[in-house]
Amino acid sequence: MGTLRSFKHRNFRILFSANFISNIGTWAQGVAQAWLILELTNSGSYLGVVTALQFLPTLFFSISGGKIADKLNKRKVLMFTNLTGGLSALSVGTLVLTENIKIWHVMFFAFMLGMGNAIDAPVRQSFNVEVVGKDDLPNAVGLNSANFNTGRLIGPGLSGLLIAAYGTGVSFILNGISYLIVIVALLNIREADLFREERKSSSTKVREALRYVAARPDILSVMITVFFATSFGLNFNIFNTMMATQVFDKSAAEYGALGSILAIGSLSGAIISARLEKKRGPRFVMIGSMIFSALLVAGSFAPTYLIYAIFLPFIGCVALLTFIGANTMVQMRTDSQIRGRVMGIYLTVFLGGTPIVSPFIGWMTQVIGTRETIGICGSISLLAALVTYSQFHDKGAPPASVAVADVLEPAYEDKKD
Repeated sequence: MGTLRSFKHRNFRILFSANFISNIGTWAQGVAQAWLILELTNSGSYLGVVTALQFLPTLFFSISGGKIADKLNKRKVLMFTNLTGGLSALSVGTLVLTENIKIWHVMFFAFMLGMGNAIDAPVRQSFNVEVVGKDDLPNAVGLNSANFNTGRLIGPGLSGLLIAAYGTGVSFILNGISYLIVIVALLNIREADLFREERKSSSTKVREALRYVAARPDILSVMITVFFATSFGLNFNIFNTMMATQVFDKSAAEYGALGSILAIGSLSGAIISARLEKKRGPRFVMIGSMIFSALLVAGSFAPTYLIYAIFLPFIGCVALLTFIGANTMVQMRTDSQIRGRVMGIYLTVFLGGTPIVSPFIGWMTQVIGTRETIGICGSISLLAALVTYSQFHDKGAPPASVAVADVLEPAYEDKKD
């Protein structure tokens, strides 16, 4: 039962099944949205702009989502965020099927989806502890990542086939329905079975959470590494789209296949991660980021579609091992009183660079070329990991959480003086 032990929790089983369907829908919509943008504009720059709009709310609202996670009923908040995502997907799908879609519609609903995700992500991350308990959290994170990447394996390929047969609208409708299935699952969660920790009344604010992170070299080094790796390296919605269409001149089905091929590696990484619960320190994350970045640079030189596709599973596997390790380490080493807010900071770091960097990356593919853009982005990510590794060292902080008072009280004493 080791690898699958989180399934002993009824609530986890219910959410896992619903999220499986939702993950397929999410990845199907991602492929359809990129293809729709190219159909409407034939521009990599627009692809970068829409990506930026979708992730812009994360930059401003993920920390607020963390505060919500610490204060409100997470299950009810997740029902609201899934409703927002479902309505956005169904709206775009309807506009496409009725042939009324315009690029500004795609931009608007991408931003609305991003608003929901900015609140959803930190709440969902901190909800994991309540669903399975702290002892089973690393296992649950690994299984959820395997679930996510199984959806990533199926969704892009399925979407490519649907686009070839029916156009992009059906993929958006599929995703909209999948959000509604998650809402039904959340309605069936047993609150009595949740692992809720008894919390002391705390006035800890976001600025204290920021100070908590700044005072923890282990957490801070991981966040810096993750920021550069995700902002510059984790842009496959742009990289794969432009490589398939502009470099290799492939169709929608072959473009969708690249997403599924990447997911083979991601799924493998998630499965491996479920068995590597103790290998989750800062050094693991920084070395993983170096390998991921180096593979990305090497893949940019692939001379053919087939060789590029062969690189993707290795890139996906290393990326997932790295980011699952980062996510789990931050959750496990953070005091439960501010875990939601710290995860809000982490998710802002994880995705916050995307709205700033994506338009620039899209523009670069048009100006200097796709291969060159991928090579530069991978090099920046690699350099950042190397510098961070040379500056930060794991001080041996235990995987158990460190209390807020242990980190912040000295600062308060200095204030009094």
